[in-house]
Amino acid sequence: MRGKLSKGLTVFGLFTAIGLLLFAYKYLDFQARANPISFLVPLAEELTGVWTAALLYPLLVRFARRFPINRIRCFPLHLLAMIAYSVVHTLMMWGSRTVLFPVLRLGPYDYGIMAMRFLMEFSNDVICYWVMVTILYLFDRQVRAAQLEGKLAEARLQNLRLQLQPHFLFNALNTISSVMYEDPRKADAMISRLSDLLRNTLQESAAQEVRLDREIQTLELYLEIMRRRFEEKLRVDVRVAPEVAQALVPQLLLQPLVENSIRHGIDPITNAVSVTVTAERDGDAIRLQVRDSGRGIAAGYQKGTGLSNTAERLRQLYGARHKLELENCEGGGLLVTVAVPFHT
Repeated sequence: MRGKLSKGLTVFGLFTAIGLLLFAYKYLDFQARANPISFLVPLAEELTGVWTAALLYPLLVRFARRFPINRIRCFPLHLLAMIAYSVVHTLMMWGSRTVLFPVLRLGPYDYGIMAMRFLMEFSNDVICYWVMVTILYLFDRQVRAAQLEGKLAEARLQNLRLQLQPHFLFNALNTISSVMYEDPRKADAMISRLSDLLRNTLQESAAQEVRLDREIQTLELYLEIMRRRFEEKLRVDVRVAPEVAQALVPQLLLQPLVENSIRHGIDPITNAVSVTVTAERDGDAIRLQVRDSGRGIAAGYQKGTGLSNTAERLRQLYGARHKLELENCEGGGLLVTVAVPFHT
């Protein structure tokens, strides 16, 4: 209801603005010809002209959308509609001015010979009719194109997000498989945590973005699985600034970044790995960083499925308003930095 009211007021405002411009032109024309006239006369004439057109506009919109002008078979219907529009518009202008002029103390309204008025107004109404119909058609085409583009982008995002789940699932199952025969109880606990993690992600299945605190919960479930495997050799420090806990971030953003750090940050001698995850406000953005204690990346490094997928999702969601950087740290290890617009 509020949306319809807003659209109605917008249409009314546009038509009123056109009427005021026409009034200014007509009134100044009288003044330029040294023909004194009350400003109320052209004001009443032009505003009644545009306001009656505004009343007919919704009917014209429904007709034009049902019979698009790009279809040849609809052209005769538009010719008939154009004639009907002009006749009705002329009658509405005559009726409204007949009532309004005495109220404004301008005397009875004289529209002249009606047969000639119908012909005179017809030329203006032909232009107005086709301008409105053409603008409406072009506007609807742009809206449809934007909606289609939005749906395609949403489909691509959904596909990218869904790709992460089997990729992560296979990796998690391989991890569980590696300890299943050595320690069945540990494997059973890991399966339980995996079940919790999948249930958590499915609850947010329709969302491209989730609150950061929810994303941290998902990450913790993943880390519980990894801790069962690495035990005390895995150290993960998660630091989240309070002001960004409610910020929205892409779903399953941190898990592939941390998974990449665990996989490539393992010390080849001790099999230990240390990962630090931080999240903080940086102006109008939220900055998330994942750092590991490994050897970093070599020149020509190619992103894996998780990182490539994450980079593409960030591009689809935020365009140029995001940042994803990988850099080797001076003290060793890899630092992955992600920055996205801060919003809640």
